[in-house]
Amino acid sequence: MHSEQIKSALIAGFFSTFVLGFLAWLNYLGDYGIWLMALFGAAAVLVFGVSQSPLAMPKNVIGGHMLTAMIGVVFSYYSADSAIMIGLAVGIAITLMIITKTIHPAAGANPILIIESGQSWDFLIMPVLAGTVFIVLSGFVARWFIQYLMDNKYKKTA
Repeated sequence: MHSEQIKSALIAGFFSTFVLGFLAWLNYLGDYGIWLMALFGAAAVLVFGVSQSPLAMPKNVIGGHMLTAMIGVVFSYYSADSAIMIGLAVGIAITLMIITKTIHPAAGANPILIIESGQSWDFLIMPVLAGTVFIVLSGFVARWFIQYLMDNKYKKTA
């Protein structure tokens, strides 16, 4: 493994630790709503670990999560919690992510989570929108930091 790969891996690990730890801390405060969901761990792998992937782009992270979470809430409100409804909700979510070009693998699990836990429309704002926006903004900072390190490395050797 090259030193650049190691630096990128360490930065990805650092930002994942910071971002998910911060969201967990906000969650544990208790008075400010839900900030964290397990699917954000998978989103962090993409945003911080393979940031150049189309699946890690902001419209995919935010759009994919919002779209599939809306489908989950609709199914949670207007259908029975059953294996058929969960399967149908996930299938529709995947179809719509592909059609809208907002594919984000972690978001594919949103309907399952939301239907199984009976979440309401508020869940779209906290944690889905707030969490994904925070992850995406942190991803910009992480990419800037990596670029800064790379630029300074080449300035020193020139």
